[in-house]
Amino acid sequence: MASEAFEEIVEDFEFIEDWEDRYRYVIEQGKDMPALDEALRVPATKVDGCASQVWLHPSIEGGVFSFDGASDAMIVSGLIAVLRKLYNGLAVSDVLEVDARAEMERLGLNEHLSSQRSNGLRAMIERIRLVAGEAV
Repeated sequence: MASEAFEEIVEDFEFIEDWEDRYRYVIEQGKDMPALDEALRVPATKVDGCASQVWLHPSIEGGVFSFDGASDAMIVSGLIAVLRKLYNGLAVSDVLEVDARAEMERLGLNEHLSSQRSNGLRAMIERIRLVAGEAV
């Protein structure tokens, strides 16, 4: 149940065999992401449970979920960009149907992230699901 944008990442990962290159690809995704306004980097948008600083700013318009985000770590910014491609543009109710863990396994990220990064990724997914769940 992944978005078309996420499917493009899956396809790109199939062609990139080296994990160093895959990390670079994820980091580039983060660099290409629009910057999060400094005014949105507040305690209410900060995600606890991440080793680095992470802010997620969700919005729901017309029943469609999206979020912007930022991190002080390049790889985490890339993970935010990947999650944006997984979730942005979905109906709020569909956000809760996404098995993010399974989708990330398709990229092989679960086995190539440190335990701290995996915990942070899990915390970001939980925040996204919480916001969507409150809106349904």
